[in-house]
Amino acid sequence: MNTRIAFSEIPKELMAHMTDAENYISTIGFDFKLLELIRLRVSNINHCAYCIDMHFKEAMAAGEDTQRLYSVSDWKQVPYYSAEEQACLAWAECITLPHQKHDEQGLFENLSVFFDKQQIANLTFMIIQINAWNRLMKSFGIEAGNYQVSR
Repeated sequence: MNTRIAFSEIPKELMAHMTDAENYISTIGFDFKLLELIRLRVSNINHCAYCIDMHFKEAMAAGEDTQRLYSVSDWKQVPYYSAEEQACLAWAECITLPHQKHDEQGLFENLSVFFDKQQIANLTFMIIQINAWNRLMKSFGIEAGNYQVSR
């Protein structure tokens, strides 16, 4: 893939707003490994190779299990995701694939077992944010494979 817009060519204001959103997400109190699992699943759905590479590496650095990461694209078929994780992944798929038929009320009720409305709103925003990153990276043709975890 040819890079169409390099990171250095992305308008500073755009990156500042995206970074501000990421900074907000880092304060909402969700477990980092859960957020990375969701980000990886959404990136898989959107076929964003750059973000798949990034979030796989970030999750591994945070101590996530390799099996859970490579299985997340078929999370409904395996027994090693908690009910809370399943509720979050189902919600992420609903938000990411709005053209598909979903039992939105049922999915919301499942989330409500684990989270209050404010947390669900924040989780929804995080899902929207990773969808935005996926679309930017794919549109700009950012090459996958070079992401380095910085901790």
